Amino acid sequence: MTDGNDELPVRRGPPVEVRDKRLEELRKMAWVLDSQFRIPGTNFRFGVDALVGLVPGLGDFAGATASLFFMFQAARLGASKTILTRMATNVAIETLVGAVPGLGDIFDATFKANKRNYKLIERMVIEPDTTHVASRKFVTGMMLAIGAVVLLIGILAVVLGILLFQALAGGRGPLG
Repeated sequence: MTDGNDELPVRRGPPVEVRDKRLEELRKMAWVLDSQFRIPGTNFRFGVDALVGLVPGLGDFAGATASLFFMFQAARLGASKTILTRMATNVAIETLVGAVPGLGDIFDATFKANKRNYKLIERMVIEPDTTHVASRKFVTGMMLAIGAVVLLIGILAVVLGILLFQALAGGRGPLG
């Protein structure tokens, strides 16, 4: 039996009121984590995430944990695997680069993974198809870039291995 409406829903998710409430909570959380404080006399803003990130090891772990909350909420709002992968990439980039002492702390304050992920969630709700396509292209590009880096590391390892062998064998290596 049908009710005369044969259109299928585009996406499963919570009712509009619940969705809007979650979006507002995530917007506020992103602001606190990434933009709550301003350096006087500048437009540069940073958040609690950058401050907590100053604590070696623990700060980066705490920041990544807070960022994962955005992914959990995006999944509850019906985000595709592609969008969730893009969000995870943002968190991974911020966490890995943020772990570098000094430079990582500056990067953490400027990259703002939580604001990026909030914007992805917001766009997903407003323009789900456009966001999915853009995220798929991003994920494909990231996979190609990671593959290129792995290939370069492999080539570098082989070259260094040959040079080391030549140095240890007195110049009589496999290529000489």
